[in-house]
Amino acid sequence: MKDKVLIIAGPTAVGKTKYAIEAARRFDGEIVSADSMQLYKFMDIGSAKPTKEERLLAKHHLVDEIDPREPFSVAEYQKRAKAAIKDILSRHKLPIVCGGTGLYLNSLIYDMNFSAPPSSESAAFRKELEDFAKREGNEALHRKLREKDEKAAERIHPNNVKKVIRALESAALGKKIANFSDSFVLTKEFDPILVLLDRNRDELYERINLRTGILFEKGLCDEVRSLLEMGLVKENISMKGIGYKEVIDYLEGKYDLKEAKRLVRQNTRRYAKRQLTWFRRYEDMHRIDISAYEHDEEAIEEMISWVKNRL
Repeated sequence: MKDKVLIIAGPTAVGKTKYAIEAARRFDGEIVSADSMQLYKFMDIGSAKPTKEERLLAKHHLVDEIDPREPFSVAEYQKRAKAAIKDILSRHKLPIVCGGTGLYLNSLIYDMNFSAPPSSESAAFRKELEDFAKREGNEALHRKLREKDEKAAERIHPNNVKKVIRALESAALGKKIANFSDSFVLTKEFDPILVLLDRNRDELYERINLRTGILFEKGLCDEVRSLLEMGLVKENISMKGIGYKEVIDYLEGKYDLKEAKRLVRQNTRRYAKRQLTWFRRYEDMHRIDISAYEHDEEAIEEMISWVKNRL
């Protein structure tokens, strides 16, 4: 029988950390983050990391581990996350993967081999697209994607050149990025138990708006200033996260603080929508509508009961 790994996914601001900590407490587990921003050091406020108090309640892996000045890939995440999962299992505890970064979750749920080098043909195609973006601009590259896969173009920002290129590569292979995961094979390394935490749209958006205000009150602008003083620039992958890129533009005088806050709220809401679209493609994922319950504790009990029957 394969080892069980609990995976708790959900859109940003839905409240995943609270649920993961309670699952860790009930099932003697440890949490492996699947958040592309929380793994970076020095980026505490904008990434909404678990607090020190929360990390005392349950051991967290892949939080505060990577220097934001260093490049980091999905392949590197997969390597580190699988090592953490094996370590947790070796101590007879339950690994609880918690996060909202779809590519990170895919790298664990599906059998994805990042070690195989690309063929010379695919490498040449990728280089051609990279050169085109440098020569003609990100918007021109994005228009290419819109012609090939309109739904993917709606979800992927023009400035996220790597994702645009990946989607164009998929389109060239005759695979729409929207159903690309259909061709993946589920991992044979462990048995994933998939939980999706969700709320009704109005409640989720209200939580996003509230959290955005709290991030600025806690000193998001000062955090970004500190990162820039460390030598980070807007071109760093770590600085492209929502909250960081908008504040950089504010600090550069492109707009005022009020507009920066509005853009962070708007971009976070759009991101949450894309996350939910992604998660709903997973088969056998148990959705828990937190909004259907009067208190979080009731939704937590549903999750605990459902998971318990599958361990």
